[in-house]
Amino acid sequence: MNPFNLLKQFSIFVKNAVDRVIAAVLLFFLLPVLIGVAIAIRLTMGKPILFAQPRPGQNGRIFIFYKFRSMKDERDRAGKLLPDAQRLTPLGKFLRKTSLDELPQLLNILKGDMSFVGPRPLLVEYLDYYTPEQARRHAVKPGITGWAQVNGRNTVSWMEKCALDVWYVDHQSLGLDLKILAMTVWKVLGQKDVSLQECPEASKRQIEAIQQAKYSSSVRQAP
Repeated sequence: MNPFNLLKQFSIFVKNAVDRVIAAVLLFFLLPVLIGVAIAIRLTMGKPILFAQPRPGQNGRIFIFYKFRSMKDERDRAGKLLPDAQRLTPLGKFLRKTSLDELPQLLNILKGDMSFVGPRPLLVEYLDYYTPEQARRHAVKPGITGWAQVNGRNTVSWMEKCALDVWYVDHQSLGLDLKILAMTVWKVLGQKDVSLQECPEASKRQIEAIQQAKYSSSVRQAP
């Protein structure tokens, strides 16, 4: 076997093992924080406490992604969910601003579905809209933070975000992971330019435009 491939496989094994050990340690020491946030959500928003949703992981395998809930389940008269901005609670804003809403993803890491560093897991329905190059973002485990998150605002384009994720896949290393973690901590603590949200509204609009364009093209090509 190629020595380079052996070294790469060993690095991945070590990263996965270290991820799980650190996640277990953090869950133990952060348990009072987790319980406090859970109680606050229960008192202000009711049930459920966790937001759980299917997301594509490594190689497109679907797993259940966890976050602390930050929005109420409020709907209009037609039964349609209100816009995110109207459902986001003051507590939810605080949780997102401090990234405390991401803490339940330590469970995802412990289960082996995620890593601390990697491309953020987006929605399952977006799988059909990746180009072959963009789909390479699923060659590694998704992460709590990633190269795209520390290098772009919420308005970063879909194309740019995917390009940054693929760049990470091609250049991943222990040194790069440590750099991304350090940049994340620095920016979160300093309330600077970092986005841990999976798919900002600007990117959602771009994806919707791609979907509409593909639909229009298929209609034109139909016999």
